[in-house]
Amino acid sequence: MSGRSEIERCGFCKKSRKLVDRLIEGPSNNYICDECIELCHSLIHEEKRGSIGLSLEEVPPPKTIKGFLDNYVIGQERAKKVLSVSVYNHYKRVLAPPDDEVELEKSNVLLIGPTGSGKTLLAKTLARFLNVPFAIGDATTLTEAGYVGEDVENLLLRLLQNADYDLARAERGIVFVDEIDKIQKTSNNPSITRDVSGEGVQQALLKMLEGTISNIPPQGGRKHPEQQYIQMDTSNILFICGGSFQGIEEIIGARVGKRMLGFTQDAEEEKTVEHEVGDLLEQVSTDDLLQFGMIPEFVGRLPILTALRPLDQEQLIRICMEPKNAIVRQYRKFFELEGADLEIPPETLTLVARRALDRGTGARGVRSILEELMLDVLYELPGRKDVGTFRLTVDMVEGRAPVWQDPDDDGTKKPKAEKKGNGKGKRRTAKARREAS
Repeated sequence: MSGRSEIERCGFCKKSRKLVDRLIEGPSNNYICDECIELCHSLIHEEKRGSIGLSLEEVPPPKTIKGFLDNYVIGQERAKKVLSVSVYNHYKRVLAPPDDEVELEKSNVLLIGPTGSGKTLLAKTLARFLNVPFAIGDATTLTEAGYVGEDVENLLLRLLQNADYDLARAERGIVFVDEIDKIQKTSNNPSITRDVSGEGVQQALLKMLEGTISNIPPQGGRKHPEQQYIQMDTSNILFICGGSFQGIEEIIGARVGKRMLGFTQDAEEEKTVEHEVGDLLEQVSTDDLLQFGMIPEFVGRLPILTALRPLDQEQLIRICMEPKNAIVRQYRKFFELEGADLEIPPETLTLVARRALDRGTGARGVRSILEELMLDVLYELPGRKDVGTFRLTVDMVEGRAPVWQDPDDDGTKKPKAEKKGNGKGKRRTAKARREAS
């Protein structure tokens, strides 16, 4: 008998096996050649270019965006509105067809607020809601090109990595640059040394913020002439910069004619100080930023400016309980998975919030205190079936009672110190008998 009666051909282009490099067999004796595979791949790639998973009609309106932020961020109503409108307008600009009559410019955002007030959380929640690539960078590690530290292009490399190296998606992502206030000018007076981690970094970020083609080293690190680069267009990347700008309230107060209250231990007066700081931060202007140490060109590329207010005690308590990612809700879920219950009375949360305010670390301070308190419990809890309900009390927070008491310990064991003392007494008595004899 002769060989196969039918010639093996690609089901798409009908080329035989002899005319292509490779013919791949599928089910039911169907074939596809390597040339058609490459063509299909290029078509799919072209369709993905310029897409962020949203169409022009699908961009959620500002009210919807703010509603999602409300599930995770307590307070900061004005900041959430500003961000919602900014993000909505940004992606409308990205997805809108070109118009010869009107050119829509990019509007980057600058968030000013004390540590732990929610700057990073706002940016991360926005990116998750819109399902776009997101990267966080720390401005304190950046230096001017050619000096020890990170180049500013490493911010874009993190964005590209988080987009699984899909360049088109990365070019529509969000970059959050934290601690932006740490790149202020070191001095308003001219110096013989270069300000490579201050004004030099601001200068290096200018083109990236405005929109340019950046050369990104694929493996990170410093650039060198022989390295291959990935070119990324930053024109449609939304940059959100955040910083505490510690001391800027004094600059604002001097401008508007308000004097800050002094340090006080009185709770009501301290609350007044916090309220006054929040009021001053909401009046921040570009002139205040220039006096703080930011250069005019940098401030001009962050046209949307909003401030976050310091969190008060009531808001810190709400942060513990209400958001979907609230720390107390997380703990209760962990306890539930172990077949136990967690109870934290309101007076305990009030004390924890008070201590976080004293530390001056905002919402991060609340989590840090609770993590420290719950360490032994979370260490002992897994695998135990005799815990039932665990109650975190004020005495435990104050250190007057142990946080974890083993249910097997009935308290009948004598302290070691008492045994040690009795032993010493016996030795002294024996010595006295020998001397007497």
